[in-house]
Amino acid sequence: MNLLGAAQIRELAAVLDLKPSKSLGQNFVIDSNICTKIVRIAGVSKDDIALEIGPGLGSLTLALLNNAASVVAVEIDHRLATQLPVTVAEHYEHPENLTVIKGDALTLVNLPVQPTVLVANLPYNVSVPVLLHLLERFPTLRTGVVMVQAEVADRLAGSPGTKEYGIPSVKAAWWAEVKGAGSVSRSVFWPAPNVDSKLVSFTRRATPGDELLRKKTFAIIDGAFAQRRKMLRSALSSLYGSSSAAEEILQRAGIDPTLRGEALEISSFCAIAAVAPDIF
Repeated sequence: MNLLGAAQIRELAAVLDLKPSKSLGQNFVIDSNICTKIVRIAGVSKDDIALEIGPGLGSLTLALLNNAASVVAVEIDHRLATQLPVTVAEHYEHPENLTVIKGDALTLVNLPVQPTVLVANLPYNVSVPVLLHLLERFPTLRTGVVMVQAEVADRLAGSPGTKEYGIPSVKAAWWAEVKGAGSVSRSVFWPAPNVDSKLVSFTRRATPGDELLRKKTFAIIDGAFAQRRKMLRSALSSLYGSSSAAEEILQRAGIDPTLRGEALEISSFCAIAAVAPDIF
């Protein structure tokens, strides 16, 4: 299979009279080497059903098809969703292995198959909510690699006690172990973005509890980081009515009330939720 290069991407865009949309975060990958690298890091094999979000003009899609059993591509832009099967048919001998769904990844709730690996170049403005939504909705996703804005990547892969650690880090940890997987040059995109990009990989693990515990835990996480410089007893006071009530809950959970949210791992937030009253 011949993967798409910069000239082919620009030719396709010209045929479609396509001007990349800033509102949709359209920065198309024009370097086939980075596509091959992403698929390799994700460990995509012939046993996998790959889910791709925002396939664009098909650079990463073709690399995925070359390694996976099949690919489900979700594209919000009608023109791109219509063109993608045509492009794949011109470059790949088994175009039937591709399923294209026109839609918004943020509202995606059902798929015709159960995906096992996620590989995506996520728009910068929705990358965190899209990733968290997919991890929640599709438990068969066991691994994945996403390309996101460098700052977002650092936040997703942040460790407790660092300035990068926050809501994305802790919430993603409910479902998976998340790690940084390398930087990406601006030159691999067309048009070149004004921000740097990085790769983030994840490996799913068992969740620490049921859906009720998750909702309680996520509410506590939101409260703890809403004013991240506050101690937990103060940060959670609005959830539980007062700082003294929050302090009592924290003590029952075995958590020092004077700590800040950035000091806690997901297990500690779960411990708080387990002893806290229902807030829904």
